[in-house]
Amino acid sequence: MASTKDVDIELIKKLRAKTNAGILDCKNALIESECDIDKAIHILREKGIAKATKKMGRETGEGVIMAYIHPGDQLGSLVELNCETDFVARTDEFKELAKEITMQVVAYDPITVDRESIPKDIIEEERSIYEEQAKRMKKPEEVQKKIVESKLEKFYKDVVLLEQDYFRDPKVTIGDLVKEKISVIGENIVVRRFIRFQVGE
Repeated sequence: MASTKDVDIELIKKLRAKTNAGILDCKNALIESECDIDKAIHILREKGIAKATKKMGRETGEGVIMAYIHPGDQLGSLVELNCETDFVARTDEFKELAKEITMQVVAYDPITVDRESIPKDIIEEERSIYEEQAKRMKKPEEVQKKIVESKLEKFYKDVVLLEQDYFRDPKVTIGDLVKEKISVIGENIVVRRFIRFQVGE
């Protein structure tokens, strides 16, 4: 593990600019990661998410409805993002998160906010397709079950907004992004609903 003396101040500044974390937190993360900035970001993200989890579940009665129209005016989306107070709802940081999510909806075309909201008939249809595909592989039954579950997890990641990779950084999911903002802002944040529009659909 690197010592305090080994951590370059410029590296601390760089990490702070990327994460908006405190100087001491950045220094400790760099020490823990042996001055690997990507690992340090991951360490800070994990700690931020841990703090954010405590705030999740609080009532969210305020928020914004954000719109985004993609260049060319053929695609667009509306997202309702909720928080606890009107003060936070008016901040640029909260609105920026809402804007990023509207762009995510246009780019990745999710069907629900979370996997619990997916209609059961859609899940069953997907499962039956994967089961048929697994049977054709002529693998043992236990292996077939694992293949089906693996394909379902991939399906969730493709269509569930909070489980999708963030379009700006595939190392981060939208759920992670929301949790990071919860830890920074200090209030619970909930993606309530969204709708995507495409000309001709």
